[in-house]
Formats: sequence, structure tokens, C-alpha cells
Amino acid sequence: MRTEPIVPARIAWADDGSAHSIDFGDPYQGHAGPAAQARHVFLAGNSLPARWAGRSDFSIAETGFGLGHNFIATWKAWRDDPQRPTRLHYVAVDAHPPALSDLKRAHGDAATGDLAAQLFAAWPPLVPGLHRFDFDGGGVQLLLALGDVRRLLPELVFSADAFYLDGFSPARNAAMWEPRVIKALARRARPGATAATWSVAGNLRRALTTAGFEWQREPGIAGKREVLRARFAPHWAQPKAAAQVDDSSPRRAVVVGAGLAGACTAAALARQGFEVQMLDAQAEPAQGSSGNPAGLFHATVHGEDGIHARLFRAAALHAARCIAASDGARVPHAVQGLLRLEQQLDLAAMRALIERQCLPADFVQALSAADASLRAGLTLPSPAWFYAQGGWVAPAALVRQQLGQPGVRFVGQARVAELRRDDGGWACLDAQGHVIASAPQLVLACADQVNTLLQGAGWPAFPLQRQRGQVSQFSEALALRMPVSGDGYALPLPDGGLLCGATRGGDDEDPQPRDEDHRANFTRLQRLCGLQAPADPARWSGRVGWRVGPPDRLPLAGPMFARQRQAGQRLDQARLLPREPGLHLACGFGARGITLAPLLGEAVAAVIA
Repeated sequence: MRTEPIVPARIAWADDGSAHSIDFGDPYQGHAGPAAQARHVFLAGNSLPARWAGRSDFSIAETGFGLGHNFIATWKAWRDDPQRPTRLHYVAVDAHPPALSDLKRAHGDAATGDLAAQLFAAWPPLVPGLHRFDFDGGGVQLLLALGDVRRLLPELVFSADAFYLDGFSPARNAAMWEPRVIKALARRARPGATAATWSVAGNLRRALTTAGFEWQREPGIAGKREVLRARFAPHWAQPKAAAQVDDSSPRRAVVVGAGLAGACTAAALARQGFEVQMLDAQAEPAQGSSGNPAGLFHATVHGEDGIHARLFRAAALHAARCIAASDGARVPHAVQGLLRLEQQLDLAAMRALIERQCLPADFVQALSAADASLRAGLTLPSPAWFYAQGGWVAPAALVRQQLGQPGVRFVGQARVAELRRDDGGWACLDAQGHVIASAPQLVLACADQVNTLLQGAGWPAFPLQRQRGQVSQFSEALALRMPVSGDGYALPLPDGGLLCGATRGGDDEDPQPRDEDHRANFTRLQRLCGLQAPADPARWSGRVGWRVGPPDRLPLAGPMFARQRQAGQRLDQARLLPREPGLHLACGFGARGITLAPLLGEAVAAVIA
């Protein structure tokens, strides 16, 4: 999917505090005010909160997030309702979101100030793609999709109980009301889903009818004579999404592998209401590469906004939110920025790339060597990308935090030797053929052991590469203020020490740190930022781990493809591959596990749930 730069909304503010779109020549709300309009048109128009009473999950999709009034009104209604669903999912698509300053101005005097303040704190850098936020302990989950609704909506996977159609006037913003947009919404409608909007335009009514909605006019509010309410009642059978789990299926899952990938997936499943059993061959979690003293997370910028750039941008921003919310006493971390040295582009080319992609300063900046050196606290040899929401975390502590999520049970010294499909889902067997655990849903997050288990069950092996990596550490007072990466990395630790590395070696199973690898790390450290390690090897320490990932550096995350396919099944696109019910992967994260694990854990859990 090709993305386009996000251009923030241009808003004119009147003396009475009302907002007007400069580009579309239309107000953001009617004369009744945004809160009253949200309650009358959208909540009442979808018979809320009555329709969600007693549900475990309820999903709402909005076209046009605007200034967030509909979301906050819905969130408030959810909070105030004792019969509210356990989880409220809210998906919103917007091509021109407001800058944070405009968002704050729009809610300055609102009675829902505490909710608005939480939205302000979560508001992301305005870059294209998906931004996911949890509020009220995960009870309210917002997925904000920034981009053209015509391109994003066909790619989004969700099932909605209610729709808020709230773009600017069809006469001024026709793209958001096109029949293909309404059809795309209908394909994501659950049986009996409803829709509401303030527009009663004839083209919209015809599009709703064609898409399978029955509509009716209702009295409007504050000078608006009529509004529209609709119900999805197609005259054709609705197909069930291939990856969707039957609602009657027991919410139980087994995750194999207690590193970052497995822990984040298990925690995400638990937040979706699953009972999760976590199996690992070691007695304690995070005994592989996830046990390193610290590690980095950050996004990346490419000349073309391809799949790598989009993946790592979304993942890094989500990781920053996840890690920043951690208790610093239990999970040592810093989300205060990261510098990545640029070896190929000059400063002018770096800044031209940022300008071409409209990347905001709170996401990335291109700094001269002098400016980057000022931020780092020591002299750097080249210009650098400054990722404002990059940083570092102690991964083992993050794993332990994730496994502390209610609903997750860790079982150590449980080496899975074989998988078996049974009537209840998937069984994990030990070397003697005894069942260790079984559940309807199984996630393999066990690095290169994934191939052993899959081949034993009849699948071909993935081309996973295994690389030995050694990190080096020493304790000495240093001037380095923030992590610096490039050819290797330098990470200042909170106790005043420094972590650097990491080596790359294949076909090497030596688990013990080696002095020659320390020296290789220290040579790269000096090239990177001029720092020198102590001369005495007795002051060096380190750790060895193994990175496992495919050659294209794209992770394996999601439902496993089926061993057999039906005759005539198209296989020219990955999304068309038939999938094995109940079997999922979360592995192959390579050297970017901290960046990828929080988001991909959520993604795998979302598919399962």
C-alpha cells in the first residue's frame, strides 16, 4: 500500500471558540456544539449506550476523527454506563488530523477535561499509518488510522457494530462519501450493525442502500432539520473473515517462547480476555537475547516509504508508548531520544527527504554533526537522524512486566518437542510424547525452534538465519547523554556505565563472551563516537545471544499458512494464502525485537481475538 504524507488540518478559530476548516470551507460542528451533536447524532443515532449493554466487546468505526469530540463523548458514555462492554474498540480514519495545539484548543473548556488530557498525552506524531492507544486499562482501545480513507479502509481488518459517518460536507469533501467508501464500511459491518450521520444527501442515501443498509430520516438538532440513521440488513449472505475466531471458541491460548515476542503476545492476548499459558524450555523467562542488559528501539526513514519504513515507524512509536508507561523502578528505560548516524546522505539530502515526506519534528529531525554532538554530549563524526521518541529499555525487565499481566501463567522447564492438532485445537508434547499444554490457539514465539516444530508437523522450514551477537559493557563516568547508533551502538546506562555492540557471527555456537569480540565492539565504539573502553580486560563484561530472522529482515507474525490448499486457490498475494486454524507465529524479529515485539504482539492477538 502506497502512503502519502500527512498534512495536518488547517483550522481557523472564531471568537466564540468554534473551529472552521480552511481547506474544506466547512465547520467542525453544528450550532448545537460538538458534545450535543455527538450525543444526538452519533450515540443516539446508533442506539447507544443501550446496544452495547452486557457485551464483552463492542466496536465503532468513524470516518473523520476531526477534533475528537465524538470519540471523547463515546468514551464518557462508556465510563458512565454500569452495563458497558468490557472492551470498547474505536477505529477512526482521518487524512488531515489536527495538530496537538489545535486539539488542546478544541477541548480547553470541556467538561470531559480528564479524558481530553489523556488524549493529548497520547496524541502521536502526525505520520501516516496506524496508531493504537489503550485508555482506562485497555477498556477503551483507539486505533487511529492516518491517511486517505479510500486507500486505508480496504486494508483495515475489523468488524464494526456501529459507524459514525462524520466527514466534512459531501459537497466539499466528496472523497469521504464515495460509494466505494460506503461499500468498504459495509464489508466490515457485523450483522445488525448501525450507522449514523448528520448528512441526508441523496448520493449518500443511495450509496447506503446499494451497500446493504436500510436508512431512515430522524429529527435533527439546533437548526439541523434532519439526520440519518441506518441499519445493515443486506439481502445477501455475509462471508466470515478467514482469520476471525468463532465467538463461541474458548478464550484460551498457549504461547511457546518466553522472550520479548512471546511475552508481548501473551500480555496482549490476556488484555483481550484470554487465559494464556506461557511455555519455555528455560526455568526463567528472557534467557535468550531478551536477557541483554539493555537494548535500543527507534524508527527508520527511507527514501521510499516502503514496508520496512512503515513497519518500523509504527512499531517504534507503539514501543515508545508501551515503554514510557512502564514503572521505571521495575523496568529501567529512557524514552528521551536517540541519534542514528547517517553515512551516505549529506545534511541537505536528509532534510529534503524529511520535507518530501512531511515528517514532523516530534518524530524525526536531521541534525548536523555539530548539532548532533551537542545533543550527545561528545563529538560525533557525521550528521545524524534524531528520533525524538527513540530510546532504550532493559528487555528482561520488560518481559517480566508483560508476563505479570493478569491472565498469563508462566511454565518454565517445559521444552516442546512436538505439535499435534486435536479436536480442541493444538497440543504441545514433550520428548516422551506427553501433552504439556493444549488450547484452541497456539502461538510459536520460540526463535529458530519454530522450524523444528513446524517441520515435525509437516511444514517446510522458513529461511531463518541465526547470528551470534556479543554485547560489551564497562563502568566508567562518561559524557554520553543519549544512545547513539550507526555501525554499532553506544548506550549510556543509568548507573554511569556503557553498553555497546553487537558483533555479528554466523555458525558460531559459543555462549561465552570473548575478549576478541569485546575489542571488536570497542573499535566500533571509538569510530562511532570517540569513546574508549578501559584498557584492563578485567573491567570488561558482556553477554552472548543469538539473533534469528529471515533474510529480508521482515518478521514472521500472524496466522500460519495451511499445509494444503484448495484447487484453484490464488497465491499471488500473502493475504490470500489459506491459513491453519488456531496456529500463529511471532518470531523472526532479528536484531529489532524491542522495537517490533510490543506492536506485533498486539497484532497477533488482534487476529486471534
